[in-house]
Amino acid sequence: MIVAWLSVDNFRNHRSTKISFDPGRTLVAGPNGHGKTSLLEAVTMLDGSGSFRGATAETLVRAGSQRAYVRAEIQRKNRSSLVEMEIPAGGRSRAQVNGQRVRSLRDLAEVVTAVVFCPADLSIPAGGPSMRRFLLDDVLAATDRHFRAARADLERILRQRNNLLKQAGQRPDGDALNTLDVWDHQFAAAGEIVARCRTDLASAMAPAAQKAYRRLAGTDAPLELAYVTSWTNTSLAAAVTAARSDDLRRGTTSVGPHRDELEITLEGLAARTHASQGEQRSIALSLRLAQHHYIADRVGTAPIVLLDDVFSELDEGRARRLVDCLPDAQTVVTSATGHVPDGIDIDSRIEVHNGAVISASRP
Repeated sequence: MIVAWLSVDNFRNHRSTKISFDPGRTLVAGPNGHGKTSLLEAVTMLDGSGSFRGATAETLVRAGSQRAYVRAEIQRKNRSSLVEMEIPAGGRSRAQVNGQRVRSLRDLAEVVTAVVFCPADLSIPAGGPSMRRFLLDDVLAATDRHFRAARADLERILRQRNNLLKQAGQRPDGDALNTLDVWDHQFAAAGEIVARCRTDLASAMAPAAQKAYRRLAGTDAPLELAYVTSWTNTSLAAAVTAARSDDLRRGTTSVGPHRDELEITLEGLAARTHASQGEQRSIALSLRLAQHHYIADRVGTAPIVLLDDVFSELDEGRARRLVDCLPDAQTVVTSATGHVPDGIDIDSRIEVHNGAVISASRP
């Protein structure tokens, strides 16, 4: 898959910028805070996953503007598509493909797929469980339409159930209990689908993650992934029923996929607590490489690779080994210094300054 060109208007600090990406490797250089990462962020907006920096629409829209626009020509499996997104400062974003509006932004994943490597990835092995669940959901959203629907249902049902629990309190009446029965049934049905998809994905990604870790870390230390549910030896429906009294007392849902964990172990020990910072960096990179491998295998085309100032966070050895592990795909690299490790052959170079492209050239 190739992004032929990208256009942004009133996006972050870019008033109006249009750039062409080489099918190979493009370096985007410029001082920090001048708009390099924003261009990568715009690409990820077009795959429906939102800002990889977790930004809200309000912060994506240029100061003084009401809305931002992101457009790109995507070439995928010998087919060219024009993807366009309107991002209002308030309200919901809208997108269309070849002039046809998409019902759900996550359906854009059927046109655009990208894998981002960034310094914040260190929080995947080291941070809280939500970061690891998000990784799994991001991969599944890019490859499985049925998962996207089940995940959306689960989030909607969970909000409704939690609202009811808070309103009912510890002494619910008959109507509240009957309504809770309905939400419990729907929650269990959607939750089982989400948990099963995550479990299968963790198993599928594990071999690729292990292979990548060995190459990146230069060691045979076993890296293992295991999805662990918040309920054991029973169905989710039975677990939700058993937890109802506690849930009413607390006013929140205590069991379900939103409480699950992707356990990452290195040499049998929890990576979150026992891996060194260097090992955690290698694990994070391994997970991203495994993500790319899995998506490429499932959708039949290699996702775009976006490297946001990754090499500045790596020692020389890990940087060199990451270069050797990079997949054969269109790649965009950002760098504040304008330099990249030996071994990365740059096909085009773009200079960004104050939210504008000041030059574009081929080395």
